[in-house]
Amino acid sequence: MEKLKRRSLFKMAGAAVGFYIIGGHKSAARAAEAAAARQDESRAAATEAASPANKRLAGKVSVARGGDAYSNTLKAIALLGGMKAFVKPGASVVVKPNIGWNRAPASCATTNPDVVKAVIEECFKAGAAKVEVYDRPCEDRRRAYARSGIEAAAKSAGATVRFIEDYEYVDVEFPRGKILKKWPVVEGILKADAVINVPIAKDHDTSTLTMAMKNLMGIMGGDRGEVHTNLGQKLADFSTVIVPTLNVLDANSILVAHGPQGGVSEDIKSPHMVIAGVEAATVDAFATANLPWAIASGRKVDYLEPAGELGLGVVDASKIKVIEG
Repeated sequence: MEKLKRRSLFKMAGAAVGFYIIGGHKSAARAAEAAAARQDESRAAATEAASPANKRLAGKVSVARGGDAYSNTLKAIALLGGMKAFVKPGASVVVKPNIGWNRAPASCATTNPDVVKAVIEECFKAGAAKVEVYDRPCEDRRRAYARSGIEAAAKSAGATVRFIEDYEYVDVEFPRGKILKKWPVVEGILKADAVINVPIAKDHDTSTLTMAMKNLMGIMGGDRGEVHTNLGQKLADFSTVIVPTLNVLDANSILVAHGPQGGVSEDIKSPHMVIAGVEAATVDAFATANLPWAIASGRKVDYLEPAGELGLGVVDASKIKVIEG
């Protein structure tokens, strides 16, 4: 088991570097109308606290389709105004892909290396001084980094590839969390000027689907097995404080069964899409509704509803504004 370092309590009291702090939330009301009003209020508070890019892009996603993984990524970012809207000259950036498993890219268990490469290159073009790439794999980290192709792709684009245990963990409080009240988070993420969340969309045996919101578990310390109890609410609670600057979802080829590790080639479908947005919940809601999943009857993506209640994005896919070009 990897050794996790911890530091003293770190309270997120204001706008965190690299993240935006979402504002207060009133007590729950039972009536559907009141619940909808609270969601609107929470989203308004989140938008007010966010960067200009977040205010402009709240409730929206960009969708690039039909090209290869690299070109789709470039297009999805361009449709949002380009990486310069999210990364400023001299910025320190963390790119957080999914490198959870010791699998080859063809298995679709990890983010496509070409998506990661495109994101890093765009960060440097926007003027980033430094780009770091890391995750907390569930399997041997060195093998996962190498076999996924992400280590080589990141280095070829000029990024520094780190192991997450290079950093200490800092206890972060979640004042609006309904269940999750405090959890250790890797310090490097908290110090970054911008964090680009780069998940792959895939089936998951516990959460039904794993995309932008669940990818953030890769920056958690502690025993992540504990998070899988009441997972949906805990992911939403976590996202009340930990909010990436930009989410770029790899949906070029996706696992529709036997996730998150992958099974056989029949489990893979290729929508040839990249979906991007400033709200992880909005990105996930759009992807849930528009990718060719094979979700069994009775299952649902149980982090979307609590995310909507907390005002973390638009979770009704019919209300999401789509930018295509």
